[in-house]
Amino acid sequence: MDHSYPYIASLTREPFLFYEMRSTARLMSEGISDDTIVKEIVAQNLFQYPTEKSITRMAKACIKRLHALEDDSLVFAIASQPTDVAKQICLYALMKQSRLVWEFMLTVIGEKYRLRDTSFGKIDLNTFFMRLQEQNDTVASWSDSTITKLKQIIARVLVETEYLDNREADHLNPIWLHPVLENAIRSNGDTAILPAFNCFV
Repeated sequence: MDHSYPYIASLTREPFLFYEMRSTARLMSEGISDDTIVKEIVAQNLFQYPTEKSITRMAKACIKRLHALEDDSLVFAIASQPTDVAKQICLYALMKQSRLVWEFMLTVIGEKYRLRDTSFGKIDLNTFFMRLQEQNDTVASWSDSTITKLKQIIARVLVETEYLDNREADHLNPIWLHPVLENAIRSNGDTAILPAFNCFV
């Protein structure tokens, strides 16, 4: 992850989007152009959104996130692998696209797995954002409501990817990194992120 990347709060508008990512990945795996994918998603209302504008915006967001993987085999895996595998790859795609999620998963979640500390609570999210606000002017300028929304979305991502059983859970589950993703992470030179997936070899 390039740390010259700015922190962006787009997560508030573009959360985990698993269902949308999977639908988009299926079309992308057919080798059609990005523009055609957007048209297809809109024409079939694949996302079941109320307006064409919102479908178009989210389709473009999914395409951008899938491209962030820089790996066609992972796009195909999101389209074709069982849900738990595909969700883990979608999390990696989100991390590749969002410096915020990358750093949270590495410095908070990865660190907990490294220390074999399975406790987890709101304090972990609060501490992460407080530290960022002290270190970074962009994050310091975000409103309280934006920060609150980001915390909620990150917590929901952890539930969707089975790190947490539910929003009220007070401990992290043991995570198993699926080989299809582990191999891609290694060949992409992203081994620094492996601790976020409870992988230390």
